[in-house]
Amino acid sequence: MANKRLARDGMKDSVEGKAKVAKGRMKDAAGGLTGNSRLQFEGKLDQAEGKVQDAVGKVERKLDRSRRDKERA
Repeated sequence: MANKRLARDGMKDSVEGKAKVAKGRMKDAAGGLTGNSRLQFEGKLDQAEGKVQDAVGKVERKLDRSRRDKERA
């Protein structure tokens, strides 16, 4: 069961990370258009956090694939 959770959590992290990147891009753009440097900074921070979360999800899925490949061998 824990094995399936790794793949599921990896997918969830990737999806949430990509959503956070998109949200950050919107905040960054809105801040740039309105001259709101704080909103722009928050957008850049959201983008960075989202990229890290997506990367963690990719690693989790890769670990799951590697584990499954070893079990088959």
